[in-house]
Amino acid sequence: MSPSTPSGPRPTIKDVAAGAGVSTAAVSKVFNNTGRISEPTRRRILDAAERLGWSPSASASALRRSRTRTVAMVVRRPTDVLGADPFFSELITGLESELSPRGYGLLLHLAGDVHEETALYERLAAEGRVDGAVLTEHRADDPRLPLLKGLGLPAVLLSTAHGNGITEAVGHLLALGHRRIGYVCGPDDLLHTRFRLRVLREALAAHGLVPAAVVHTDFTEAEATAATERLLALDDRPTALVYANDSMAVCGLGTAQRAGLSVPGELSVVGYDNLPLGRWIHPRLTTVDQYVQQAGAAAARELLAQCGEDVRTEPLTGQPRLVVRESTGPA
Repeated sequence: MSPSTPSGPRPTIKDVAAGAGVSTAAVSKVFNNTGRISEPTRRRILDAAERLGWSPSASASALRRSRTRTVAMVVRRPTDVLGADPFFSELITGLESELSPRGYGLLLHLAGDVHEETALYERLAAEGRVDGAVLTEHRADDPRLPLLKGLGLPAVLLSTAHGNGITEAVGHLLALGHRRIGYVCGPDDLLHTRFRLRVLREALAAHGLVPAAVVHTDFTEAEATAATERLLALDDRPTALVYANDSMAVCGLGTAQRAGLSVPGELSVVGYDNLPLGRWIHPRLTTVDQYVQQAGAAAARELLAQCGEDVRTEPLTGQPRLVVRESTGPA
């Protein structure tokens, strides 16, 4: 059978998958010689590719024969949110501190949802453009690790230290006399959101208290502002607010000040991440340091080791610590 010469757009790996009745991951496995594919399925995929006139690009084939010395990180954030969140700048700094000296580059992609993210990984694997991937923000029923394993692509899930940081923050506020403590957190499907919320509830319960309020957000400035306004409008409003990251805490602090409240005189504010912006505002932000740069460096070392580099891997051993500044005070 001679391949057709399509007059329209060049066929893609998705077209081959659809023609063979399989997933793009299966197509990738056949052309990358990774994973197990039955002979009938393999033949069906090759026939579909020949029928459509599709093959991986020459450059991709060349890359598969040698290392690309590139690793991918797909971030599920809108561009405006990513640009406003210094967390990722700190994370990338940590990754690059280990990747760059060894001649590796970081390929950053943004995705709108899980389907777009997994499609990106499938395409990157099929085209042989990266040697591995760094995954951020572990979610419930996360499909990414099994997907990448099936694609034969090394991957490491970013692990940030998040042991007792919230416990310290709650203990600090309780020592200052606060009893109405609210929490502004991220989406409920993020495992770190669930973990920190559970720790906060347990820390308060040890003193016979419950959170004054809990609001889930998508980390955007708009939702952080709306959440803060909603909490400050309560009849029995919180005297202290803990935020899931520093960006939202800074946004909440400004919202409170615009509403005429003194920080920390009438409202105490605690962030999470210990990013540089917390030191630049007034009052300076009390926050939890979770060693973002160190976490990025540790993830990079682990991935480099999986890619065959002679790298000494070390687990992230630093425990989160509360950094007390001027945004918290007596109730």
